[in-house]
Amino acid sequence: MKLPVTVYVQPDDPRSQEVLAWVRELEPALDLQVVVLDVSRDPALARRLRGRVPRVEVGRYRLEGDFDRTQLEVTLRAAREGHEFRRELAAERGADLRLDRLSWGDRIMFYISKHFLTGFVIFLGLYVGLPFLAPVLMKAGWTGPAKVLYKTYSVTCHQLAFRSWFLFGEQPAYPRAAAKVPGLRTFGEATGLDENDLWAARQFIGDERLGYKVAFCERDVAIWGAFFLFGVYYWVRKRQGRPPKPLKWYWWILIGWVPIGLDGFSQILSQFPGSPLPYRESTPLLRTLTGFIFGLTTAWFMIPQMDESMEETYRLLLKRLRHATRTPEGR
Repeated sequence: MKLPVTVYVQPDDPRSQEVLAWVRELEPALDLQVVVLDVSRDPALARRLRGRVPRVEVGRYRLEGDFDRTQLEVTLRAAREGHEFRRELAAERGADLRLDRLSWGDRIMFYISKHFLTGFVIFLGLYVGLPFLAPVLMKAGWTGPAKVLYKTYSVTCHQLAFRSWFLFGEQPAYPRAAAKVPGLRTFGEATGLDENDLWAARQFIGDERLGYKVAFCERDVAIWGAFFLFGVYYWVRKRQGRPPKPLKWYWWILIGWVPIGLDGFSQILSQFPGSPLPYRESTPLLRTLTGFIFGLTTAWFMIPQMDESMEETYRLLLKRLRHATRTPEGR
């Protein structure tokens, strides 16, 4: 089956003609179906791709800007392997594959790699959803199961009440006075507790009047919520045959790490005794915003690479399984 490749060119651009010639050279060996799009014929397309022509699209891969023939060939061969792999998957559904010919370790890895993305998205959904179940259980009077959830998530989150969302109460959050959030009563005012007593703030779950805190802090809710949402988006796009490419590492650092680092570290450093920085406490909105951006960019950077790695593992195990199934002794 031919591999569809789209090449965007400018007819009067020598670079476009060079890239198109490379693709034509590789067309017979890789069994390509080449579609050439002249962007000069479509003003809207020309505006969208301004400065990014010539451009080559093949499956999940994109090449544009300063790439050479070797990079093009490597990309096309990787796309061809993926194309063949999808054909193998289709054939697998109707094949009599003998999993008993594999070792237990290989069998476990076969299932994990085959269903990795779906399982990972479900795990993320549960991981970010269960902290919201804790206040629901408290409201319903099921304090035992609720406290189990709070205790479990306390291993991964500080759960400081003045940096957490609350459900079923007067306010969605009770920040410290230093955060200076207009319209919200401070944690000290609402609870009567010392805002500098971190242990008391960690232990405080809530009550009928103030509501009950989510078992994740505001920033963790945003981080893992964004991770889950991108996971769902990636899962849908992959089923459509168009999974997003991984985010470049430098964008991950610049967009994801810098804002959350500035917000978090400036807060921590300002609260050390004798710090030269003016004392500050981040707001619920700022924690949520920087956490969401960090979670989204981290998921965008990691999930496509994790999925590609697991897909490669599954491809290798599938080949081994086919060989074992064809060989009576499984050797």
